[in-house]
Amino acid sequence: MTDRTGDAGDAAAAPGEAPEAAAPSAGAAAGARRRMSHARRREQLLAAALGEFGRRGYHLTQMDHVAAAARVSKALLYQHFGSKEELFVEVTEMIVTELTGRLNAAVAPARASVDNIAAIVGALFDYATEEPDAWALVIRHLDKPEVGPGLHELRERMGTALADILLRRRRADPALSPAALEVNERRARLLVPLMYGAMLSMVSWWLEHPDTPRERAERMAVEFIWLGLDRLRHGERLDRSSKP
Repeated sequence: MTDRTGDAGDAAAAPGEAPEAAAPSAGAAAGARRRMSHARRREQLLAAALGEFGRRGYHLTQMDHVAAAARVSKALLYQHFGSKEELFVEVTEMIVTELTGRLNAAVAPARASVDNIAAIVGALFDYATEEPDAWALVIRHLDKPEVGPGLHELRERMGTALADILLRRRRADPALSPAALEVNERRARLLVPLMYGAMLSMVSWWLEHPDTPRERAERMAVEFIWLGLDRLRHGERLDRSSKP
């Protein structure tokens, strides 16, 4: 698939941008060159944008930065993405698809809840180490949906996955009344942001302190979440009525 006619800027490479060499086709002159396909060009631009958004954040990143990182002209960049907002939306959608896919694959319905939490923590550590720019973007903007509505979806999906783990047994308990189940549902909605907040914070802390063994950091995150949940499930509450 060749590039769109509107991408004619690819034919003349921007300063510092070398045109892609192609193997000669039948009947073509030796040394013939072709333009980068539309799909490959978009992949290149999205990768450059991800790096810039991850390092600089949404507000400080300009289209000039992305064009320079991709070694294309800004005019060519605008042929593919009409604005920085549109480009950011595409980048975040790419992250949401990848990360939620990993999280969904990490959870096994038949596995014990604590093991599923450990699997989610492990998946987050994997993603942060394999995709550092994407992780930096998530950490910067997950709680700022005004600049990335797609990340709000990621937060909601993470919350749903964790709530499903917490409520799996209660939802399957025929002896639990609808009113009691609703109480548990409300409690889970309060606990979920604390859970994924602890997970994300631990991963980010570990990235800044690589001398700490990853296994130890993962175990601490799981124990912090699970042991705290266990005490709450058994009815333990902080009594502050006698506080001096």
